Amino acid sequence: MTCGRCRAWLTAVGVAALWGIAIYAPSSAETADSNRIVVKEFMFTPNSLSVKTGSTVTWANMDDEPHSVVSDTGLFRSGAMDTNESFSFKFDKPGTYHFTCSIHPRMVGTIVVQ
Repeated sequence: MTCGRCRAWLTAVGVAALWGIAIYAPSSAETADSNRIVVKEFMFTPNSLSVKTGSTVTWANMDDEPHSVVSDTGLFRSGAMDTNESFSFKFDKPGTYHFTCSIHPRMVGTIVVQ
């Protein structure tokens, strides 16, 4: 190959690689955030999260069905969140907080505030 052909071939390979990364890279809605819980496939992910006192936790519904987040003690309660909607709560006191989806009670999770 001549130098021009090599350059063209390497450019094509580079563009293809970048295109592949763009296709398979997680969207910003799916990327990890240390204080974020994703609601998808009828699960909270992660279903257990440890945070520092004063942290705000955000639940983001990435499912095709509505979901809610409800504390078992009534400390916090979201409304029904549709796809791409979120709910946030600031945890001011240490403790263990259990939550569920009031629409789908088998969906449960825990926040541990240290």
